[in-house]
Amino acid sequence: MCAVGVCARLSYAMARTPVLALFAVALGAAPEMIGLIVGISTVTGIIFKLPSGALSDLVGRRVMLIAGLAVFALVPFAYLLVSGTGGLLVVRFVHGFATAIYGPVAMAAVADIAGARKGELMSWFSSLNIAGTLCGALLGGYLLWRLPEGGAAAIADFHTIYAVVGGFGVLALALASTRLGALAPGDLAPEARRSLRAIARRFAEGVRTIASDYRVIVTSSMEGLQNMALGALEAFLPVYAVSVVGLNAFQAGALWAVQIVATLAAKPLMGRIADRAGRKPLIVAGMALCAGAFVTIPTSDSFAPLIALALAFGLGEALVTSSAAAMVADMCERRHYGAAMGVFGTYFDIGHAAGPIVAGLLLAASSGNYFAAFLPLAVLLAAGTALFAFTVKETGNGTDSIR
Repeated sequence: MCAVGVCARLSYAMARTPVLALFAVALGAAPEMIGLIVGISTVTGIIFKLPSGALSDLVGRRVMLIAGLAVFALVPFAYLLVSGTGGLLVVRFVHGFATAIYGPVAMAAVADIAGARKGELMSWFSSLNIAGTLCGALLGGYLLWRLPEGGAAAIADFHTIYAVVGGFGVLALALASTRLGALAPGDLAPEARRSLRAIARRFAEGVRTIASDYRVIVTSSMEGLQNMALGALEAFLPVYAVSVVGLNAFQAGALWAVQIVATLAAKPLMGRIADRAGRKPLIVAGMALCAGAFVTIPTSDSFAPLIALALAFGLGEALVTSSAAAMVADMCERRHYGAAMGVFGTYFDIGHAAGPIVAGLLLAASSGNYFAAFLPLAVLLAAGTALFAFTVKETGNGTDSIR
């Protein structure tokens, strides 16, 4: 699962950052069209992650993983046919089905395997996926730098890069097809598999059971709120660092790198601690750390404190993300893991999509005052954390289930 995840995430990230926006620019896209092209795949995830996860509870993890990985493997080659912004938008939307199908199903498959070690093993899986994402972005940027023979990249250079993207997708599909034969088979009896009505009934039951559970919704919202702050930082921390503090582009990039490295390094250990000591305290501590670092960033006016705050935010992110998904899985019967991870992934995507938009609107309303823009988001994180702390009771490691 980890090897498949690294290849798949490397492929997807290479298609996205920084290649996608620059491809749109090369095709003549206006700024608003660039934003739509970059963000449209997140919309796919918001809509389809819950159905994908719930369907994997019925037909089995392997079937749905192969379906998602087939999108990773095949759709990148459609970029080679793109010659205009409209075509790029359509291909990007379809490419979003890769993570919309694969993401929640892969997390559910790891939860199936992990047993009582959900925090640790899901954190290892997530950290390696993040590493694959980081490598994909670096490789895409490197190829975009090396391929052009003088001057700006041509359309043919982007086509070459997307062919490489497809190659990594094919590798992920090949690994899954040959090495993942023993995943959870699904929860439909053989006779029920022949009845579309039975499948639809069981599908609706799984979605209703998970989507109506208050604990699952509130716990998933912790990841969504944390990801909202992360999305805001991804969009505006570099701008703040360069335009307000006066740092150079390399230093601004270092802030992002420190945050990522802190999260990667801390997640597996935090997951192991959560398995033994409980998940809820880590989530509360991580959310508090993220909110504090987030609201303090606009008060910093030099490189050293910004590095320290980026490190603190990355550690807070590790605390939250190492425990939230595992806690959601603990709340559910195993037969509903897919639907639970679908709900979790939906909140993740909503937060990630909303962060830059909300922060941008707040910055516009405050005439570029970063503290005034960041403070409401920090308050929202604090309020959500308080709601979670006082209303959600932690269950045992999978010992409790939804009735």
